[in-house]
Amino acid sequence: MGGLLLGGRGRLTSAAHRRKAIELISEAHTAGAGLVSACGEIGICLRTLKRWRQRLLGDGDGEDRRQGSPRHIPHRLTVEERQRILLTCNQPQYAALPPSQIVPDLADQGIFIGSESSFYRVLHDHDQVHRRGRARPPQEPRRVPRLRATGPNQVWSWDIS
Repeated sequence: MGGLLLGGRGRLTSAAHRRKAIELISEAHTAGAGLVSACGEIGICLRTLKRWRQRLLGDGDGEDRRQGSPRHIPHRLTVEERQRILLTCNQPQYAALPPSQIVPDLADQGIFIGSESSFYRVLHDHDQVHRRGRARPPQEPRRVPRLRATGPNQVWSWDIS
């Protein structure tokens, strides 16, 4: 149940869409529909409608004021570390290798930039998790030839057993 106007559960809804949803629900309610069923048609719950109305009446703009997670993660990769991973993966000797081969090769040289999962995460963020460099894409399997004999001496075969 994605919702008529909204992006779906957990999505940020703009103030303009919130105002429109409140207007439509109020219109349906004055026409005789119940609030719960009107909210259900748009894809929100009654509590969400009440919260949106309160925000619009409180300060007037109705914007979402959530800031995200306040946690500080000390081991998060810095921008420089992420850039170094990208540059390393795009070097000619590593361009065709996956992180599962790059990280051990760097470890053999005594270099540690990040874990294998960090390499995958950074490459995924930059849309480079696909085959890179000279690596060939996978080939379609060849069709098995189907031969049919409709008479004698048309199909020959051998047996090595």
